[in-house]
Amino acid sequence: MSLSDESGYRFRSFGLLTGALLMTALAGCQVRPLYSDGPAGATATSLQSIEISEAGDRVEQEVRNALIFLTSGGKGEPVNPQYHLALNVSHRTMGVLYDQARDRAGAGRIVVKADYNLTRTATGETVKSGNRSAVALVDFPDQEFAKIRAVRDGENRAARELAELISADIAAALGR
Repeated sequence: MSLSDESGYRFRSFGLLTGALLMTALAGCQVRPLYSDGPAGATATSLQSIEISEAGDRVEQEVRNALIFLTSGGKGEPVNPQYHLALNVSHRTMGVLYDQARDRAGAGRIVVKADYNLTRTATGETVKSGNRSAVALVDFPDQEFAKIRAVRDGENRAARELAELISADIAAALGR
């Protein structure tokens, strides 16, 4: 066996060994859809058994309502919940494009943040906790009522987006 044949043999052997190791590693990975069992599966059933804490203000109520709809599939809150979601939502409005000539903001940003903690009702064990935020951009028109309405619409958009983020976090935790 010549030197070039021996190095080619080693290279092929190394390639086969690397391929076998890679295939072994990938065989251990499991990827499956979150709702693979369908609407009657374990994840969907767990989501439908979550009660959500009462809201303190209008924006928190918007987040709460959207979460109830997303977790229950439109059925409302459960009668005998297995999980409790403690929700604390805060929001603020900021002007981002400031017009110095008129001394007012022409556009703004609505930031809605939430801290949440999902616990099992029976044991009090924390299943998932975290915090999320959502941003909605708004234009501030000259009319005061239109500006108030734009802020409210921005808060509603950010609240729905925040509810979707929290719902996905919770579904991923319950799907494990």
